[in-house]
Amino acid sequence: MPLWTIHHTPGVFTDEEKQRLASRITDHYEKIGLPRFYVVTLFHETRPEDMYVGGEPTPLGVRITIDHIARRNPDQESRRRTAQWVNGVLQPHLERNAGLHWEFSVDETSEDLWMINGLVPPPGGSDAEKLWAENNAPSPY
Repeated sequence: MPLWTIHHTPGVFTDEEKQRLASRITDHYEKIGLPRFYVVTLFHETRPEDMYVGGEPTPLGVRITIDHIARRNPDQESRRRTAQWVNGVLQPHLERNAGLHWEFSVDETSEDLWMINGLVPPPGGSDAEKLWAENNAPSPY
């Protein structure tokens, strides 16, 4: 499961922009074989007086944490490609905001600590996972 948690000050994203960004994120993961329902994107609007960078309130800021559970990068080069991909996804949505402070990080979490609707997700690339992707829903396997 990729979980994107996006904390942002007011005015950074319209509802339409949130939808476009969430769709673009999901489309990418679907292309690499993940079921669409694995992808969760959360937008949290945060008041500038509740977001601090370097100990100072940030009038215009975005902080994104991404948890990867369904897949892991096997080496440094693939982690760099993932970071570049994330950067490329975000830049068009964020670079138009002059003075915006933005950053992201990606964590890779053990899939052993993950369930969906009480089910342990099937192994990556397995026939069961392909069925989950085709149905866009979990099912016993």
